[in-house]
Amino acid sequence: MAFLNNKFLMMKKLMVIIPALLLTFTLMAQPPEGPAKKGMIFGEKTTAEGAVASNELVTKLKSAEPAEVKVTGKVVEVCKAEGCWLRMETANGGSMMIKMKDHAFLVPLAMNGQTIVAEGTAILKETSVEMLRHYAEDAGKSKEEIAKIKEPKKEVTIQAKGILVL
Repeated sequence: MAFLNNKFLMMKKLMVIIPALLLTFTLMAQPPEGPAKKGMIFGEKTTAEGAVASNELVTKLKSAEPAEVKVTGKVVEVCKAEGCWLRMETANGGSMMIKMKDHAFLVPLAMNGQTIVAEGTAILKETSVEMLRHYAEDAGKSKEEIAKIKEPKKEVTIQAKGILVL
């Protein structure tokens, strides 16, 4: 009889612990509230020292070999779903993708127009049509805009470990 009592108590504890853990993970996965202000850091601490302009990085990163970089530029788009990626403006009218490494941190959804420094690993790679459509959906694009995406795109992608707002 004691065995059944212990089993019942264990199940009762699990029924309390599991919802508490789920709530904790849900709250932790929320982007920071409000606008990003000058001096705010997301992820690991970084500085503007040694950062290259986004335009320079695009021209320097010619191979598909990953490179540790620190780049500065203007944010032109942020993931509206949770702030897990952003796009930084480049000189050719395009943008480069900056993802938060391992989803370890999120950025405020209201970062458009901010100048930032992103530090992490950059690579020149081709992004599939499927992934481009996923990003467009996360950015709040219309179904028509998403349907127009028909070709993959070669672009610089950075796995950021830290972002500083300038």
